[in-house]
Amino acid sequence: MDDNEFRERSDIALSKVAKWLEDLDPDEVDYTTADGVVTIEFAGGAKFILSRQSQMKQMWLAAGSRGFHYSWDAARRLWLDDKDGHELFPGLAEAISEQLGHPVEF
Repeated sequence: MDDNEFRERSDIALSKVAKWLEDLDPDEVDYTTADGVVTIEFAGGAKFILSRQSQMKQMWLAAGSRGFHYSWDAARRLWLDDKDGHELFPGLAEAISEQLGHPVEF
């Protein structure tokens, strides 16, 4: 994938995450966006960061003490984790659910 395609695909993913976060309870979780980054902040002070890593052509999620690297799978048209192959959006929902102590779905 070239740089333009990566930027387009990563922008779509970041926008999708921001739109989804709008529907969560703002007393539990809030977010901010910047160029290529969504910062997710929890009422207890924890932060998760989803960011575009242009040189690696990956999306990185820092979720507490854990880190995930997602690469675009063109055949499946999904962002998949390099280690275990889970999808970005359900993986993010699972990490947020664990942080909140109750389930949320993407």
